[in-house]
Amino acid sequence: MTPSNSALRAVGIGGLAAVVLTGAFALGTSRGSAAGATIGRPGSPGRPARAEVDSASTPARITVTGSGTVTGTPDQLTLDMGVQVNGGTVNSALQQANEDTARVTSALRDAGVAAADIQTSGLSIQPAYASGSPRPDGYAVSESLTATLVRLAAAGAQIEAAVRAGGNAVTVDDVSLNLADSSGLLASARARAVADARVKAAQYARAAGRPLGSVISITDQSPDTGPAVPAFAGTAGSKPASIPISPGSTQLSVAVTVVYALA
Repeated sequence: MTPSNSALRAVGIGGLAAVVLTGAFALGTSRGSAAGATIGRPGSPGRPARAEVDSASTPARITVTGSGTVTGTPDQLTLDMGVQVNGGTVNSALQQANEDTARVTSALRDAGVAAADIQTSGLSIQPAYASGSPRPDGYAVSESLTATLVRLAAAGAQIEAAVRAGGNAVTVDDVSLNLADSSGLLASARARAVADARVKAAQYARAAGRPLGSVISITDQSPDTGPAVPAFAGTAGSKPASIPISPGSTQLSVAVTVVYALA
């Protein structure tokens, strides 16, 4: 039986529709693959879009370091001093060093330095040899102490009294001016460091075209105090008329590392 013209037309239309649907499916598959490559993280085109969305849930971050420096006036002085004595025997040298150290300590106490602010810091006993001799012909004994002078107005007179008491045996190894309590200055330096970090972070975020988010973490670095100001240093060979003390100023710096989220 010969198919009618209407039946042939129906089969032709159905075949054309199948071709159109097949082409649309192929085009959609091709577009879907291209979209997946675009969404995927650079360097991993085969990563599914769902995984990329999960990774995007972690906020972008920016890490900056801020610094803050403040200046203060020292209010106490640390004195490192002692005596050095030579003797023919260990006992004689040690006895003389003990007596000299006792006089220095007593002079500091009489000048108003508290016993709690005077501390023994070193003892050294060394043999002395004549040129070419394998046996010692004497001994050198050094005794050291550290004193904290909490009244700068009296510190010069206190040092002078200790030097006079020790005579030619006394040594002054170092003095340093510092702050008895630096907590207030530290707080101010930390506030300045955090503010400096925020200014930097805002600048970087603006350059990247992203709003600056909240703080994620702050790491406080160790404070760095400026170098001590020497007031007096040397050895006692003559009687000083006066030892002036000028406190000057000292700097305290703080650095912080701050991590911000980028909105």
